[in-house]
Amino acid sequence: MDGTSSTSRILVTFAAFIVIVAGMKAASTIVVPVLFALFLAVICSSPVSWLVGKGLSAWLAILVVILVIIGVSSFVTGFLGASVTDFVRNSPRYATALEQRFSGIYQWLDGRGIDTDKIDVLGDVDANMVIGYTATVLNSLKDVLANGFLIIVTAVFMLLEASSFPKKLGEILDDPNRSMPQFEKITDEIKRYLAFKTWICLSTGIIATVLCIAVGVDYPFLWGALAFLLNYIPTIGSFIAAIPPVLLAFVQYGFTRALIVGIGYVVLNLVIGNFVEPRVMGKGLGLSTLVVFLSLIFWGWVFGPAGMILSVPLTMMTKIVLESREDTKWIAILLGSPK
Repeated sequence: MDGTSSTSRILVTFAAFIVIVAGMKAASTIVVPVLFALFLAVICSSPVSWLVGKGLSAWLAILVVILVIIGVSSFVTGFLGASVTDFVRNSPRYATALEQRFSGIYQWLDGRGIDTDKIDVLGDVDANMVIGYTATVLNSLKDVLANGFLIIVTAVFMLLEASSFPKKLGEILDDPNRSMPQFEKITDEIKRYLAFKTWICLSTGIIATVLCIAVGVDYPFLWGALAFLLNYIPTIGSFIAAIPPVLLAFVQYGFTRALIVGIGYVVLNLVIGNFVEPRVMGKGLGLSTLVVFLSLIFWGWVFGPAGMILSVPLTMMTKIVLESREDTKWIAILLGSPK
């Protein structure tokens, strides 16, 4: 009988999981901004606490932090929005130039007696499709920026409610003395990850911008912002961020400068990924490499590109919640990294 009830409980839990995931996917246009606002509020809670420690009242500390965020966001949104619009407008010209570069490669090979008909690797590459896909990705970034006001306003209300939320949660929970430490652990782990990851992504974005300026690639601040944003995506994000500036360097200057940009991005990602990030963040994630990759696919399927950016924090939150219950602790162990 116990075996039957255990099986039924597992099936009900699995069915509930499917329903919840389907609901999140259907409501992604609402859920994604709320999730971004939640993580923005978590990041902002540290400077708010620091300002309160310096003697400011809670509401004044929140006001100062929010004003800084609004000022920076307004500048970034306006500047990047104009850059994206300009790139999209010039994309047909870049596509034509890319086709000419491809033709030049074939002429160079033909001049050295190489039969290009047998190695028609670039023949299947549509320059308009390549540049058009880049423009589509950048337009998606512009759409995210357009939701910035909603995200900031939601984060403000979350920060205002933050001080009273633990008290409300304590009244709801059956055993607050046991559950509240778990809630605080979730908040501290996510806050630590997001704070360190944000600084690392910011450093990556600044270095990428300097590299593009040094080489002379158009829209260097746009590619730096793209590197900053996509570095939140584990494993593949930094490599995706390198594709547009490398292509643009190839279109503008040819193979040599494109190679310089590509090598620069590879060195940057190797240094950040293999030396800086492990030293700064250590093993704080507590997630296996396989789980990180699978979470990238799963949350990307549920929420699109935004889900890929949020994949690690969401999986961390899920793992910590699973650890808090004895009957689900084994799932958290499977998600964790090897000891």
